Amino acid sequence: MINWLSQVTSVTLFNLRTIPNRKGAAIAAAVGIAGVVAVFVGFLSIAEGFRAAMKTTGPDDVAIVLRSSADNEMTSGLSREEVRLIADAPGVARTAEGPQASAELFVMINLPKRTTGTDANVPMRGVERAAAAVRGGIEFIEGRNFEPGRNEIIAGAGAARSFTGLELNNTIRVGQNDWRVVGIFTGGGGVAESEIWTDAAVLQPAYQRGDSFQSVYAKLVSPEAFQQFKDALTTDPRLKVKVEQLSDYLDEQSSLLTGFIKTIGVFIAAMMALGALFGALNTMYSAVAARTREIATLRALGFGASTLIVSVLIESLLLALVGGAVGAAAASFAFDGFKTATMNWQTFSQVVFAFAVTPQLLLQAVLWAAGIGLLGGLFPAIRAARLPIARALREM
Repeated sequence: MINWLSQVTSVTLFNLRTIPNRKGAAIAAAVGIAGVVAVFVGFLSIAEGFRAAMKTTGPDDVAIVLRSSADNEMTSGLSREEVRLIADAPGVARTAEGPQASAELFVMINLPKRTTGTDANVPMRGVERAAAAVRGGIEFIEGRNFEPGRNEIIAGAGAARSFTGLELNNTIRVGQNDWRVVGIFTGGGGVAESEIWTDAAVLQPAYQRGDSFQSVYAKLVSPEAFQQFKDALTTDPRLKVKVEQLSDYLDEQSSLLTGFIKTIGVFIAAMMALGALFGALNTMYSAVAARTREIATLRALGFGASTLIVSVLIESLLLALVGGAVGAAAASFAFDGFKTATMNWQTFSQVVFAFAVTPQLLLQAVLWAAGIGLLGGLFPAIRAARLPIARALREM
């Protein structure tokens, strides 16, 4: 075994020393693989960033309550009495100010994008006093919170960055009302940063919603209290509601877009990978053909077929990993943290997010590169091992 490893090491080092003699083909193969990795990482970083924007931060102790037949907040509806029953349910956290629950409205308004000037659907949310405490992580980077009963709004940092009119102290006209921006807030990078918030009691008459709401966000005493809270509401004959943990609900709301992006990204990367694979095959076949005499000499000296196969595979793998590392580094530099906005197809609202090149994504990309390298080196390696010694020696 030690002798075999020594042979593999010697042949591999010899192969690597000959790369400068065929650097053109080697660089072409590495660049092709780098391109595959960059595209793969670029596309999937969109999905990762969107998913991150639709996730909650902190303990999984927030629940959302909707009408039982609703798929999202836009299609839900709850009365004032139902809201009261939900807020009084067991499992809801309470403070001296009352239950940590916020009955909310969710409407769409049109604002121009800063980059293109085209109108986009921006979510405007009517919330109650406990909204910030329920979600957690809400911090003001400019201005202050809105005052109840007034036409004041606060904008998420992502929305303020992406849409015109949301500058501090600016006034925008929505419907028949003028709304003054009094604060800009962050929400831990979550979906709240894509929204505009105001007092639900002010938003209701502005949109002729009477005394109705669309959802209730409730902070629970602990994540373990969720089942108690859910059972209390779903078994109450006065209510027809569905109860979900907020993290699960947001995962559902992001699944359609992230699934589509991943499918397209993997498909395009697979097509490019096929081209890179042919490039790797060509490179390694050329390498084997150029070293016919050396391979024959090694076989004649007693080096086994498995030694040659492993050495060629290692060479191909190392070229692929170099290309993969270059592609991953380029994609990380170009895409990580790049901020944009896109439509969530399940609510038709704009969500502001940043591309996210995660360590897991980079690992997947490097594995893709390694797979291309191994496949690209396999058949040339087998050819090298099967090369008849006598015929190869006649070429000397």
